Amino acid sequence: MSVRLYIGNLPKEEIDRQELQAIFAEEGDAVTTKLIKDRKTGKCRGFGFLTVNNDEQADQIIEKYNGQLFKESAIKLEKALPRTKGDEGEEQGGKANNAPTPAPKEGRREKSKKSRRGGGGGSRESTSTVNSDAVQPDPRWAAELEKLKEMLAAQQA
Repeated sequence: MSVRLYIGNLPKEEIDRQELQAIFAEEGDAVTTKLIKDRKTGKCRGFGFLTVNNDEQADQIIEKYNGQLFKESAIKLEKALPRTKGDEGEEQGGKANNAPTPAPKEGRREKSKKSRRGGGGGSRESTSTVNSDAVQPDPRWAAELEKLKEMLAAQQA
């Protein structure tokens, strides 16, 4: 199973993938690099990825190359986190991702995708998407929450 490594702290200038690949040349053909570039400027966005064959090889490469200089910058190597649904990237289209997405935090309003320019009349969207009656406490903590509410009410009375 292949393992992806994150390569960070790359210089934000025009870099070829071959230049980055040359650093890891002694590891052989089993190691491939991917340089993440800005679509408009073509310059490096400061990071890339390295794909290796297995965890042991990944650990050895991290140990060996982490902190090595590349164009006067000490590169940072670590195991890449799994991709999430909202990530940008050229490889996103063909790969399925089963990683769970974090739940939105309570109290935050969802950003409206509708334009705020149009017409003066009409109905206005509610600023809160959470109905306080519909929010139920976690059943594992409901009893504790009730005790805390009673204590708070007793203090305020």
